[in-house]
Amino acid sequence: MHLSKRVTAEFFGTFWLVFGGCGSAVLAAAFPGLGIGFVGVALAFGLTVLTMAFAIGHVSGCHLNPAVSIGLFTAKRFPASELLPYIIAQVLGAIAGSGVLYMIASGKPGFSLAGGFASNGYADHSPGDYSLLACFVAEVVLTAFFLLVILGSTDERAPKGFAPIAIGLCLTLIHLISIPVTNTSVNPARSTGPAIFVGGWALSQLWLFWVAPILGAVIGGLISTAFFSAPQPPIREEMARDRP
Repeated sequence: MHLSKRVTAEFFGTFWLVFGGCGSAVLAAAFPGLGIGFVGVALAFGLTVLTMAFAIGHVSGCHLNPAVSIGLFTAKRFPASELLPYIIAQVLGAIAGSGVLYMIASGKPGFSLAGGFASNGYADHSPGDYSLLACFVAEVVLTAFFLLVILGSTDERAPKGFAPIAIGLCLTLIHLISIPVTNTSVNPARSTGPAIFVGGWALSQLWLFWVAPILGAVIGGLISTAFFSAPQPPIREEMARDRP
């Protein structure tokens, strides 16, 4: 399939991830009496990936995340020539998703970006006041394991048809662990979208949510290649094959 169609799929997929995941945090997490809380937000992020994996996995591989694309490249499962177009599409999709979310959220009286708008942060801007080092380690380790799950579940030796479920549940688990720590990134595009609207501290801390997830993805890709890999087709071919 032509690259233009694949990056378009990544744009819409990342839009859905940010709009659905961050939207659950901004609109539904603290709704009086009926708020979904951390567990609901974690499930929302996992469900965005699970649903998009079935919707566009056969088109683009459903990366929705610059760190995932880089991790797949590290594991020799994605070509270097497509990295930049994928990353640009993912970031633009995240910004567009955040923009639509802002239009909706700002329609409520009293709405303020001072609440964070689901941005990621460390130290004073960590939901649980975790230090920069703690947040960095969490993002590196969780992204590394996210790549291990992605690479393992899409391996040609893995059970067929279950990759989207494993990946979506893994992202849910990641959020259950780390929402109190960083508000959970493991995805530079997801972090960039809300940060652009919040500005200030969110932009000044954004570097961590690019560096740590990418480092974690590279580590995950290297571990998978060193210990678990076998010759594999490109990731989008695997996602198409895995559809039941």
